[in-house]
Amino acid sequence: MYKYLILLIILQSAGVRAAEYPVRPIRLVVAYAPGGTTDFAARVTAPRLGELLGQTVVVDNRPGAGSILGSEVVAKGVPDGYTLLMVDTAFGILPAIYARLPFNVQKDFAAITQVMSVPNALVVHPSVAARSVKDIVELAKAKPGQLTFGSGGVGTPLHMAGEQLKVAAGIDMLHVPHKGAAPAMASLLGGQITMVFPTLALAVPQVRTGKVRALAVTSRKRVASLPDVATTAEAGYPAVDATSWFGLVAPAQVPRPILNRLGIETAKVLKLAEVRERIEAQHGEVVGNSPGDFAKFIATEISNWTRVAKAGNIKAE
Repeated sequence: MYKYLILLIILQSAGVRAAEYPVRPIRLVVAYAPGGTTDFAARVTAPRLGELLGQTVVVDNRPGAGSILGSEVVAKGVPDGYTLLMVDTAFGILPAIYARLPFNVQKDFAAITQVMSVPNALVVHPSVAARSVKDIVELAKAKPGQLTFGSGGVGTPLHMAGEQLKVAAGIDMLHVPHKGAAPAMASLLGGQITMVFPTLALAVPQVRTGKVRALAVTSRKRVASLPDVATTAEAGYPAVDATSWFGLVAPAQVPRPILNRLGIETAKVLKLAEVRERIEAQHGEVVGNSPGDFAKFIATEISNWTRVAKAGNIKAE
Protein backbone atom coordinates (compact mmCIF):
# COMPACT_ATOMS: atom_id res chain seq x y z
CA MET A 1 0.00 0.00 0.00
CA TYR A 2 2.83 2.36 0.90
CA LYS A 3 4.57 1.71 -2.43
CA TYR A 4 1.42 2.53 -4.37
CA LEU A 5 1.02 5.77 -2.41
CA ILE A 6 4.59 6.80 -3.26
CA LEU A 7 3.97 5.97 -6.93
CA LEU A 8 0.78 8.03 -6.94
CA ILE A 9 2.61 11.02 -5.45
CA ILE A 10 5.35 10.74 -8.08
CA LEU A 11 2.83 10.55 -10.92
CA GLN A 12 0.88 13.50 -9.58
CA SER A 13 4.10 15.50 -9.23
CA ALA A 14 5.07 14.69 -12.82
CA GLY A 15 1.63 15.85 -13.94
CA VAL A 16 2.06 19.18 -12.17
CA ARG A 17 5.51 19.67 -13.68
CA ALA A 18 4.17 18.90 -17.13
CA ALA A 19 1.31 21.37 -16.70
CA GLU A 20 3.71 24.14 -15.66
CA TYR A 21 6.40 23.30 -18.23
CA PRO A 22 8.57 25.15 -19.06
CA VAL A 23 9.52 27.44 -16.18
CA ARG A 24 13.19 27.90 -17.03
CA PRO A 25 15.50 27.89 -20.12
CA ILE A 26 15.85 24.69 -22.13
CA ARG A 27 19.20 23.32 -23.26
CA LEU A 28 19.42 21.88 -26.78
CA VAL A 29 22.59 19.81 -27.08
CA VAL A 30 24.34 19.41 -30.43
CA ALA A 31 26.93 16.62 -30.34
CA TYR A 32 29.15 18.38 -32.89
CA ALA A 33 31.16 21.57 -33.20
CA PRO A 34 29.36 24.69 -34.48
CA GLY A 35 28.96 25.17 -38.21
CA GLY A 36 27.71 21.80 -39.45
CA THR A 37 24.25 20.88 -40.69
CA THR A 38 23.21 19.39 -37.33
CA ASP A 39 24.17 22.66 -35.68
CA PHE A 40 22.19 24.52 -38.36
CA ALA A 41 19.11 22.38 -37.67
CA ALA A 42 19.33 23.28 -33.98
CA ARG A 43 19.90 26.99 -34.51
CA VAL A 44 17.16 27.42 -37.10
CA THR A 45 14.71 25.75 -34.70
CA ALA A 46 15.74 26.97 -31.24
CA PRO A 47 14.84 30.71 -31.31
CA ARG A 48 11.29 30.26 -32.58
CA LEU A 49 10.69 27.22 -30.37
CA GLY A 50 11.74 29.30 -27.39
CA GLU A 51 9.29 32.03 -28.34
CA LEU A 52 6.40 29.57 -28.53
CA LEU A 53 7.34 27.93 -25.22
CA GLY A 54 7.94 31.24 -23.47
CA GLN A 55 11.50 30.29 -22.46
CA THR A 56 14.91 30.58 -24.09
CA VAL A 57 16.19 27.49 -25.88
CA VAL A 58 20.00 27.56 -25.62
CA VAL A 59 22.09 25.58 -28.13
CA ASP A 60 24.95 23.77 -26.35
CA ASN A 61 27.65 22.26 -28.60
CA ARG A 62 29.22 19.15 -27.07
CA PRO A 63 31.40 17.60 -29.79
CA GLY A 64 33.49 14.47 -29.45
CA ALA A 65 33.76 10.75 -30.32
CA GLY A 66 31.59 10.98 -33.41
CA SER A 67 28.60 12.45 -31.50
CA ILE A 68 28.77 9.88 -28.67
CA LEU A 69 29.89 12.32 -25.95
CA GLY A 70 27.09 14.83 -26.46
CA SER A 71 24.51 12.08 -26.85
CA GLU A 72 25.60 10.51 -23.58
CA VAL A 73 25.12 13.83 -21.78
CA VAL A 74 21.45 13.83 -22.77
CA ALA A 75 20.87 10.09 -22.29
CA LYS A 76 22.00 10.39 -18.68
CA GLY A 77 20.39 13.79 -18.08
CA VAL A 78 17.40 14.51 -15.87
CA PRO A 79 14.23 13.51 -17.79
CA ASP A 80 12.34 16.74 -17.15
CA GLY A 81 12.21 18.24 -20.64
CA TYR A 82 14.93 20.81 -20.01
CA THR A 83 17.69 18.91 -21.84
CA LEU A 84 17.10 17.94 -25.48
CA LEU A 85 19.33 16.58 -28.24
CA MET A 86 19.45 17.36 -31.95
CA VAL A 87 20.35 14.07 -33.61
CA ASP A 88 21.24 13.19 -37.18
CA THR A 89 21.84 10.19 -39.43
CA ALA A 90 24.71 9.03 -37.22
CA PHE A 91 22.15 8.35 -34.46
CA GLY A 92 20.89 5.43 -36.53
CA ILE A 93 24.36 4.31 -37.58
CA LEU A 94 26.05 4.16 -34.14
CA PRO A 95 24.27 0.99 -32.96
CA ALA A 96 25.18 -0.70 -36.24
CA ILE A 97 28.94 -0.24 -35.96
CA TYR A 98 29.69 -0.09 -32.22
CA ALA A 99 29.69 -3.27 -30.16
CA ARG A 100 29.31 -1.11 -27.05
CA LEU A 101 27.84 2.34 -26.50
CA PRO A 102 27.34 4.21 -23.21
CA PHE A 103 23.63 4.41 -24.05
CA ASN A 104 20.92 2.57 -25.95
CA VAL A 105 19.60 4.67 -28.82
CA GLN A 106 16.09 3.21 -28.63
CA LYS A 107 15.72 2.69 -24.88
CA ASP A 108 17.46 5.76 -23.43
CA PHE A 109 15.87 8.39 -25.67
CA ALA A 110 12.34 9.50 -26.51
CA ALA A 111 11.64 10.72 -30.04
CA ILE A 112 10.03 14.14 -30.45
CA THR A 113 10.07 14.95 -34.18
CA GLN A 114 12.21 14.78 -37.29
CA VAL A 115 13.04 18.36 -38.18
CA MET A 116 14.43 18.07 -41.70
CA SER A 117 16.12 15.86 -44.27
CA VAL A 118 18.83 16.68 -46.80
CA PRO A 119 19.57 14.36 -49.75
CA ASN A 120 23.12 13.33 -50.55
CA ALA A 121 24.63 13.15 -54.01
CA LEU A 122 27.14 10.89 -55.71
CA VAL A 123 29.75 13.20 -57.25
CA VAL A 124 32.96 12.41 -59.10
CA HIS A 125 35.98 14.38 -60.26
CA PRO A 126 35.53 15.66 -63.86
CA SER A 127 38.48 13.53 -64.99
CA VAL A 128 36.59 10.33 -64.15
CA ALA A 129 35.16 8.65 -67.24
CA ALA A 130 31.67 8.18 -65.83
CA ARG A 131 28.47 10.12 -66.44
CA SER A 132 26.01 7.83 -64.70
CA VAL A 133 25.82 5.34 -61.85
CA LYS A 134 25.91 2.55 -64.44
CA ASP A 135 29.20 3.95 -65.77
CA ILE A 136 30.83 4.14 -62.33
CA VAL A 137 29.72 0.60 -61.51
CA GLU A 138 31.16 -0.72 -64.77
CA LEU A 139 34.38 1.18 -64.11
CA ALA A 140 34.62 -0.27 -60.62
CA LYS A 141 34.08 -3.79 -61.92
CA ALA A 142 36.78 -3.26 -64.54
CA LYS A 143 39.19 -1.93 -61.90
CA PRO A 144 38.35 -3.75 -58.64
CA GLY A 145 39.75 -2.02 -55.57
CA GLN A 146 41.15 0.90 -57.55
CA LEU A 147 38.29 3.39 -57.36
CA THR A 148 38.24 5.42 -54.16
CA PHE A 149 35.48 7.16 -52.21
CA GLY A 150 36.07 9.71 -49.49
CA SER A 151 34.18 10.31 -46.27
CA GLY A 152 34.29 12.17 -42.97
CA GLY A 153 35.41 9.01 -41.18
CA VAL A 154 34.41 5.40 -40.50
CA GLY A 155 30.69 5.08 -39.88
CA THR A 156 29.79 8.58 -41.06
CA PRO A 157 26.87 8.98 -43.49
CA LEU A 158 29.26 9.60 -46.40
CA HIS A 159 31.08 6.37 -45.64
CA MET A 160 27.92 4.32 -45.25
CA ALA A 161 26.48 5.67 -48.51
CA GLY A 162 29.55 4.34 -50.31
CA GLU A 163 29.15 1.00 -48.56
CA GLN A 164 25.51 0.88 -49.67
CA LEU A 165 26.60 1.22 -53.30
CA LYS A 166 29.32 -1.42 -52.88
CA VAL A 167 26.81 -3.92 -51.50
CA ALA A 168 24.01 -3.07 -53.94
CA ALA A 169 26.22 -3.18 -57.04
CA GLY A 170 28.59 -5.94 -55.89
CA ILE A 171 31.69 -3.83 -56.46
CA ASP A 172 34.98 -3.33 -54.66
CA MET A 173 36.04 0.26 -53.91
CA LEU A 174 38.56 1.67 -51.47
CA HIS A 175 37.27 3.82 -48.62
CA VAL A 176 39.44 6.85 -47.80
CA PRO A 177 38.40 8.41 -44.46
CA HIS A 178 39.02 12.10 -43.73
CA LYS A 179 38.52 14.32 -40.69
CA GLY A 180 35.25 15.66 -42.04
CA ALA A 181 33.05 15.95 -45.10
CA ALA A 182 34.67 19.23 -46.20
CA PRO A 183 38.22 17.73 -46.26
CA ALA A 184 36.85 14.79 -48.26
CA MET A 185 35.40 17.21 -50.81
CA ALA A 186 38.73 19.03 -50.93
CA SER A 187 40.45 15.76 -51.83
CA LEU A 188 37.91 15.18 -54.58
CA LEU A 189 38.40 18.68 -55.97
CA GLY A 190 42.13 18.04 -55.99
CA GLY A 191 41.69 14.78 -57.87
CA GLN A 192 43.11 12.62 -55.07
CA ILE A 193 39.98 10.43 -54.85
CA THR A 194 37.36 9.23 -57.32
CA MET A 195 34.07 10.12 -55.63
CA VAL A 196 32.25 11.41 -52.55
CA PHE A 197 28.64 11.17 -51.33
CA PRO A 198 28.20 14.65 -49.76
CA THR A 199 25.01 16.43 -48.77
CA LEU A 200 23.57 18.74 -51.41
CA ALA A 201 24.72 21.73 -49.37
CA LEU A 202 28.31 20.71 -50.13
CA ALA A 203 27.71 19.25 -53.58
CA VAL A 204 25.51 21.75 -55.43
CA PRO A 205 27.89 24.75 -55.46
CA GLN A 206 30.70 22.57 -56.85
CA VAL A 207 28.43 20.91 -59.41
CA ARG A 208 27.19 24.26 -60.69
CA THR A 209 30.74 25.52 -61.23
CA GLY A 210 31.75 22.31 -62.99
CA LYS A 211 34.36 21.36 -60.41
CA VAL A 212 32.65 18.02 -59.83
CA ARG A 213 30.11 15.97 -61.78
CA ALA A 214 26.92 14.68 -60.15
CA LEU A 215 25.96 11.15 -61.17
CA ALA A 216 22.95 10.72 -58.89
CA VAL A 217 21.12 11.95 -55.81
CA THR A 218 20.70 9.35 -53.09
CA SER A 219 17.05 10.14 -52.36
CA ARG A 220 13.76 8.68 -53.50
CA LYS A 221 12.84 11.63 -55.69
CA ARG A 222 14.73 14.17 -57.77
CA VAL A 223 15.69 17.46 -56.19
CA ALA A 224 14.88 20.96 -57.44
CA SER A 225 18.50 22.16 -57.19
CA LEU A 226 19.71 19.36 -59.53
CA PRO A 227 16.62 18.56 -61.62
CA ASP A 228 18.51 16.79 -64.41
CA VAL A 229 20.33 14.41 -62.05
CA ALA A 230 18.70 10.99 -61.65
CA THR A 231 18.05 9.31 -58.32
CA THR A 232 19.93 6.15 -57.38
CA ALA A 233 16.59 4.32 -57.63
CA GLU A 234 16.15 5.51 -61.23
CA ALA A 235 19.67 4.30 -61.87
CA GLY A 236 18.67 0.81 -60.73
CA TYR A 237 19.90 0.91 -57.12
CA PRO A 238 16.93 1.71 -54.84
CA ALA A 239 18.83 0.28 -51.85
CA VAL A 240 21.23 3.23 -52.04
CA ASP A 241 19.13 5.68 -50.02
CA ALA A 242 21.47 7.81 -47.90
CA THR A 243 19.40 10.92 -47.26
CA SER A 244 20.76 12.77 -44.24
CA TRP A 245 18.21 13.56 -41.54
CA PHE A 246 18.00 15.62 -38.35
CA GLY A 247 15.58 15.52 -35.44
CA LEU A 248 14.83 16.19 -31.78
CA VAL A 249 14.96 13.62 -28.98
CA ALA A 250 14.87 13.79 -25.17
CA PRO A 251 15.82 11.45 -22.30
CA ALA A 252 13.53 8.41 -22.27
CA GLN A 253 11.53 9.12 -19.11
CA VAL A 254 10.38 12.65 -19.96
CA PRO A 255 6.62 12.84 -19.20
CA ARG A 256 4.45 12.25 -22.24
CA PRO A 257 2.58 15.60 -21.97
CA ILE A 258 5.93 17.43 -22.19
CA LEU A 259 7.04 15.37 -25.20
CA ASN A 260 3.72 16.02 -26.92
CA ARG A 261 3.97 19.76 -26.31
CA LEU A 262 7.53 19.87 -27.62
CA GLY A 263 6.39 18.00 -30.74
CA ILE A 264 3.40 20.29 -31.32
CA GLU A 265 5.37 23.50 -30.84
CA THR A 266 8.26 22.31 -33.03
CA ALA A 267 5.77 21.45 -35.78
CA LYS A 268 4.48 25.04 -35.57
CA VAL A 269 8.05 26.33 -35.90
CA LEU A 270 8.63 24.22 -39.01
CA LYS A 271 5.51 25.68 -40.65
CA LEU A 272 6.85 29.24 -40.40
CA ALA A 273 7.77 30.62 -43.82
CA GLU A 274 11.12 32.04 -42.67
CA VAL A 275 12.18 28.70 -41.12
CA ARG A 276 11.11 26.74 -44.18
CA GLU A 277 12.97 29.14 -46.47
CA ARG A 278 16.18 28.82 -44.46
CA ILE A 279 15.97 25.02 -44.54
CA GLU A 280 15.24 24.98 -48.26
CA ALA A 281 18.20 27.31 -48.84
CA GLN A 282 20.34 24.47 -47.43
CA HIS A 283 18.67 22.11 -49.94
CA GLY A 284 16.72 20.56 -47.08
CA GLU A 285 13.13 19.44 -46.76
CA VAL A 286 10.99 20.17 -43.69
CA VAL A 287 9.49 17.08 -42.01
CA GLY A 288 7.83 17.68 -38.60
CA ASN A 289 6.36 14.20 -37.98
CA SER A 290 4.85 12.81 -34.75
CA PRO A 291 6.92 11.29 -31.90
CA GLY A 292 5.60 7.84 -32.81
CA ASP A 293 6.43 8.18 -36.49
CA PHE A 294 9.88 9.52 -35.71
CA ALA A 295 10.56 6.60 -33.33
CA LYS A 296 9.56 4.14 -36.07
CA PHE A 297 11.79 5.97 -38.54
CA ILE A 298 14.79 5.70 -36.18
CA ALA A 299 14.15 1.96 -35.71
CA THR A 300 14.07 1.49 -39.48
CA GLU A 301 17.31 3.43 -39.88
CA ILE A 302 19.06 1.26 -37.29
CA SER A 303 17.85 -1.89 -39.05
CA ASN A 304 18.96 -0.67 -42.48
CA TRP A 305 22.41 0.47 -41.37
CA THR A 306 22.96 -2.72 -39.36
CA ARG A 307 22.37 -4.69 -42.53
CA VAL A 308 24.88 -2.53 -44.45
CA ALA A 309 27.46 -2.75 -41.65
CA LYS A 310 27.23 -6.55 -41.54
CA ALA A 311 27.48 -6.88 -45.31
CA GLY A 312 30.56 -4.64 -45.39
CA ASN A 313 32.02 -5.92 -42.10
CA ILE A 314 32.15 -2.34 -40.85
CA LYS A 315 33.15 -1.83 -37.22
CA ALA A 316 34.12 1.32 -35.36
CA GLU A 317 37.80 1.53 -34.58
